[in-house]
Amino acid sequence: MATTIPPSPAPPTTPPASAAVEPQKVDYLNLPCPIPYEEIQREALMSLKPELFEGMRFDFTKGLNQKFSLSHSVMMGPTEVPSQSSEIFKVPTAHYEFGANFIDPKLMLFGRVMTDGRLNARLKCDLTENLTLKGNAQLTNEPHMSHGMFNFDYKGSDYRTQFQLGDGALFGASYIQCRLRGKIDSNGVVAALLEERFNMGLNFLLSAEIDHVKKDYKFGFGLTVGE
Repeated sequence: MATTIPPSPAPPTTPPASAAVEPQKVDYLNLPCPIPYEEIQREALMSLKPELFEGMRFDFTKGLNQKFSLSHSVMMGPTEVPSQSSEIFKVPTAHYEFGANFIDPKLMLFGRVMTDGRLNARLKCDLTENLTLKGNAQLTNEPHMSHGMFNFDYKGSDYRTQFQLGDGALFGASYIQCRLRGKIDSNGVVAALLEERFNMGLNFLLSAEIDHVKKDYKFGFGLTVGE
């Protein structure tokens, strides 16, 4: 009885090595919305500048209902006192902090009172779907140490803008779009950074900072090459 041997399957075809992968075209009319301005360096700061402390620390939070909670913090440890010599003097200190928190989908309030008389307050309120008001303030018994600031954040389809207003005639504005970053403040400093992707693994950079008061002008360009 004759048997037939089935033909072996053909090897899978692979594209020639010379075939280049076409870069994905950027639709500038459909760009993603960037993250808020103050969160750009948050991850890096948490890793490079962690909140270190010396001594003992105890934190306790008690929720009274779904939106309101109270917090208690106790910390005991030395405090470094500056001196004219190179030696470091440490004075034992202890303080207690009482906090109240109100968290709602459109309104968040945070307050902290410390035993040394300092009062810290933060506010976040969604005025509209795209416009958010943020504020923070610190009140102390020391002269010229109290301050406050308000931020108005607007979220567009593919960009974010922020306007800052603080005490001491301080104001600033920023603009971010996945490609262009810009900033202007009350010191007369204007800065911008443009990043354009020409191809996969090839980015072109333009940087500029203008300080009219100090007559300091900085311009730069660069290339980023790599997979």
